[in-house]
Amino acid sequence: MAAAVLVPYGSAATTVRVLPLVIFNICDCYVRRPDQADRVIGTLLGSVLADGTVDVRNSYAVPHNEFSDQVALDIEYHHNMLMSHQKVNPKEAIVGWYSTGFGVTGGSALIHEFYSRETSNPIHLTVDTTFRNGETTIKAFVSVNLSLGDQQLAAQFQEVPVETKMVEAERIGYDLLKSTVADKIPSDLEGMEGSMEKLLTLIDDVYKYVDDVVEKRVAPDNNIGRFIAETLSSLPKMSPVSFDKLVNDNLQDQLLLLYLSSIIRTQLSLAEKLNTAAQVI
Repeated sequence: MAAAVLVPYGSAATTVRVLPLVIFNICDCYVRRPDQADRVIGTLLGSVLADGTVDVRNSYAVPHNEFSDQVALDIEYHHNMLMSHQKVNPKEAIVGWYSTGFGVTGGSALIHEFYSRETSNPIHLTVDTTFRNGETTIKAFVSVNLSLGDQQLAAQFQEVPVETKMVEAERIGYDLLKSTVADKIPSDLEGMEGSMEKLLTLIDDVYKYVDDVVEKRVAPDNNIGRFIAETLSSLPKMSPVSFDKLVNDNLQDQLLLLYLSSIIRTQLSLAEKLNTAAQVI
């Protein structure tokens, strides 16, 4: 007699791509949560690409009540928020839901069942806002149905890869916020300095790799060589004098903006004090 085998049933996402705006929004909702709430639950908006990648571009929190393993969502609030978001971004649809915490909990199956009625193959994104590992941990799960032959038995959460795609300006803020301690938010000049230091470190690593390949200390990799060649070919061709002038002009623009913002703050403060003094008189 042949042994019974449990096999997954149905298709699901292969990769989840999350914009940093979504992570910031989830953390902000967690900070503003009610005092009696242990976590935040919300809806993820975005689209599903042709290769199966789920592109998460927006989110909003949904009020809920939890007791034991039971979860009660405010469905009317959820639908009203969805209608409001789709008036602004009609191309964004429900792709799943999120919760703060380290992983899947007992009530996750109930919430996932609700979102399965809202969209097909929803994803479940978890964001660890307690910094258990010293930084924010982001995980994504899909529900995979287990079947025995043609009979569907149960469902389990299966983890899928998560990719956080961001530009350099977003990465600076994300690296700052994902750490547990930060003295202050860096200014534009400090952010530029940090970016230049990282760029110099990467250039040193590339220089060391190329030198090792030339000296035959490391076996050459065609993919790395092709990537270096494409990177060098994308650089603008300009003289050192023109490059220095470009950097100095940008630096002067940054200093001018700082000076103007300082003048505006001083003027607003002075106007407020004059207005207060006029009311007293």
